[in-house]
Amino acid sequence: MFDSIAERYDFLNHFLSLGIDILWRKRAIREISKVNPKYILDIATGTGDLAIEACRLNPKKVVGIDISNNMLDFGRVKIKKKGLDNIIQMTYGDSEDLQLKDNSFDAVTAGFGVRNFENLAKGLSEMNRVMKKDGIVAIIEPAEPVVFPFKQLYNLYFKSILPFIGKYFSKDDSAYTYLPQSVEAFPSREKFIEELNKAGFKDTKFIPLTFGVAALYVATK
Repeated sequence: MFDSIAERYDFLNHFLSLGIDILWRKRAIREISKVNPKYILDIATGTGDLAIEACRLNPKKVVGIDISNNMLDFGRVKIKKKGLDNIIQMTYGDSEDLQLKDNSFDAVTAGFGVRNFENLAKGLSEMNRVMKKDGIVAIIEPAEPVVFPFKQLYNLYFKSILPFIGKYFSKDDSAYTYLPQSVEAFPSREKFIEELNKAGFKDTKFIPLTFGVAALYVATK
């Protein structure tokens, strides 16, 4: 599915979020900047937007992992154009079975990918395993607002308008129907924090973004 929408993925991300997703990524990178990370892992990197944003911290290396080769290919082109191919390494791999050494990264990020894990506990445990002690993780995921009228407007847009627009531009019948379904199936904020704690993280917290339409989860090891 992600292979099929790779060509339009960046455009649709920015268009469907009215460009606000860019600000969410910047906020996530501000959070990990607190540990001055030199080695950063970006899980489910897609076309590398979060990995690119992480380069603002002047790291020695950013590794982007994704299971979609098409997404990685588009990301590599984008990264090369920005002159960041000497810093960002785009690698095919399963986020739930990382072929990386223990305690290798100062920070781990994930933007809109954790909800796609087949085994959430295993994926989070892998993120914890490859992160150094006192490292930091930052995870962005869509979330459902709880305050009127944002909850009602969100449901109208996310469940009715967004799938129609996504299908029209991506030409994929399932991808943007899957999006609201995957968000509904994702654990609540409190439950996800419990999952992070079970995976070995500590000091876990969530930060609501843009009236709660997304959430930034931050934790340390």
